Amino acid sequence: HYLIKSFIIIDIFYFRMSNMGTLSKFIISLTLVFLSTACSNTSQEMDYPVTKKDHVVDEIFGLKIEDPYRWLEDFTSEEAKAWVEEQNILTDQFLNNPYQKSIKRDLEEIWVSEQISIPYKKGEKTFYYLNDGLKQQSIFMMKACDDCEEEVLLDPNQFSVDGTISLSDVSVSPDAKYLAYSISDGGSDWRTWKVMNIETKEVLVDKIEWSKFSYATWESDSSGFYYQKYREPEEALADINRSPQLFFHRLYDDQKKDSLIYKDDQSPDRSWSIAVPDEGDYRVLSIGEGTDERNLIHIKFEKEGDFIPIINEFEATYNFLGGVKNRLWFYTTLDAPKGRIVSLDIIEGGDYLWKEVIAEDAPISSVSLVGKKLVVNYLQDTITKIKFFDLEGNYLSDLAFPQNGSINGFYGNLKDRTAYFEFTNYTTPEEVFEIDVETLSYKSYWKSDIPGFNPEQYSSEMRFYESLDGTQIPIHIAKQTGLKIDKNTPLLLYGYGGFNIPILPNFSKTFYSWMKSGGVLAVANLRGGSEYGDEWHEAGMLLNKQNVFDDFASAAKYLHDKEIGSPKTTVSLGRSNGGLLVAATMLQNPNLFKVAIPQVGVLDMLRYHKFTIGWAWTSDYGEPDEKEDFLNLLSYSPYHNIQQDVCYPTTLITTSSRDDRVVPSHSYKFAAKLQEYQSCDNPILLRVESRAGHGAGTSKDKQIDEIADIFGYAFNIIKGN
Repeated sequence: HYLIKSFIIIDIFYFRMSNMGTLSKFIISLTLVFLSTACSNTSQEMDYPVTKKDHVVDEIFGLKIEDPYRWLEDFTSEEAKAWVEEQNILTDQFLNNPYQKSIKRDLEEIWVSEQISIPYKKGEKTFYYLNDGLKQQSIFMMKACDDCEEEVLLDPNQFSVDGTISLSDVSVSPDAKYLAYSISDGGSDWRTWKVMNIETKEVLVDKIEWSKFSYATWESDSSGFYYQKYREPEEALADINRSPQLFFHRLYDDQKKDSLIYKDDQSPDRSWSIAVPDEGDYRVLSIGEGTDERNLIHIKFEKEGDFIPIINEFEATYNFLGGVKNRLWFYTTLDAPKGRIVSLDIIEGGDYLWKEVIAEDAPISSVSLVGKKLVVNYLQDTITKIKFFDLEGNYLSDLAFPQNGSINGFYGNLKDRTAYFEFTNYTTPEEVFEIDVETLSYKSYWKSDIPGFNPEQYSSEMRFYESLDGTQIPIHIAKQTGLKIDKNTPLLLYGYGGFNIPILPNFSKTFYSWMKSGGVLAVANLRGGSEYGDEWHEAGMLLNKQNVFDDFASAAKYLHDKEIGSPKTTVSLGRSNGGLLVAATMLQNPNLFKVAIPQVGVLDMLRYHKFTIGWAWTSDYGEPDEKEDFLNLLSYSPYHNIQQDVCYPTTLITTSSRDDRVVPSHSYKFAAKLQEYQSCDNPILLRVESRAGHGAGTSKDKQIDEIADIFGYAFNIIKGN
């Protein structure tokens, strides 16, 4: 369940004319010139490709629901591909402009800077990702000892010529002798696992296929690892993924010999993850349903025993933090919507005892158990505050850090003396620190150096604004220091608002390129996230989902009232669930935005559960087959709420033909209907990338192309060209 949620928001990319032959491009381009009398839109200026309409009407709970573009759900068909080809040719004509070229040049300079992930240790060895800004994919690195030279352990740039086959996940064995790693082809969520001998760099014969939303969890003796597997689908990019099974793979064995550890065919919506403690023979099985944070906990107290239900009702979240022989630590929301820490003592005779270790206080963002300390990451109005406790829950100290922003890291285990953490905010690039977990003293380990970036030239502030129902919503506003701000200033409004995911201060080359070009960045911390705990999430989910759209619209109104941009200069941007946010808010408030950019969005809320992993989102959206949820979903579903005789903002819809999480048919159908109904000459464009998925593992060049295209187009529209 946690893994499915953790993969929801990540990047995607596009389909280029280079995929077609010269004659094909010429014929399609000529065809577009003569489409004005055949197009179904009413615009005098835009000539969209002809989109076939079928007579498809469903009767649901007594209502007749038209779905004329359902044929686009077969997004791998030749007919759909030809339609996408025409859409991309039209879109490319608008994206090629001087602003796009300027931003792309800036991005190519900005990108050439070293970037590392937060390191972690296994014994004496240190592991992390590294990218010098020139490579398509980050390289997985290792230092065999603190004083040793770093060395390349795995270079995914060797997987393919164009960088579209990526390294997805890595897992180092407890003895640091083996590396399990997974590969994604063209951005798909499907993973193929392989194993490397770390000392010899030899790739072993092991090969695991049809794994998805899964880590590799090693056994304590490094003999093999656990993973989650789905049945092989008939259509890999579209078929529903249900009834996963938990397997154990022993090194050097064929996958067919892997041991089935757990399954539940009677509960097809459940998923599994297993944890192995630093010490002890017990194994902790977490059972979840979809993206619901609540889960069950079963424990096998002996290696050869059975799993015993410890938490057998979906009443709260229980995240296993770590353990020793007779004690396990968990983060839980039981009777604590902001989170607390509890321990489970195993008593002889198979009995056990729960005990509160750290009581509920501020919202907890994350917890680490490292170096015999509990490191708790609290949120205070989206700002990180780190507190250290001993294993009994006694407070030790705060992390004395001079700046406000986001702090992440502290990965490790009970025996580690050293850990690493990272600091960042909207105007401070990432800096990694090494901390002595015993003394809590720390020092800089690595610092990002963005070419041309001077932190003194940029500033960020947090404010609060009032939403429609009076709720106070935090918003971060970042810009160039000294920039003259008025109603003519380009404004980028970004949001997400869902799945208990907080949007916290973080430096982004994407956002920096917007500010560098003279725009203001505003990031609203909408309900639906976890910025203030479970109550904040619940206020923006299910029947409360409209609150999220109201929060986003209220953010735009607040900024405009303060003359920070205006409806003529505001761009709304969001991905995945954020794509839903942008589309729904745009339809409900068409006069608030100049440009709307819904990316890889969930846009057909009545059928989202019928593809790949979409069924897992019912915990946040509701069940379309139940009347109350259906009527609520219908009230804001973007595809179903496009109206005739309304002038909608200029809209650039982006997706990928290989997105097997939020399948591209959402964007295809939405674009087709919005083009049909648009009543003015504001363009409705669809940009479809090939050889990319929902976003994870996207190559450097594709990231730069996407950012340059969307921001270049937005500036071009705002500036009136």
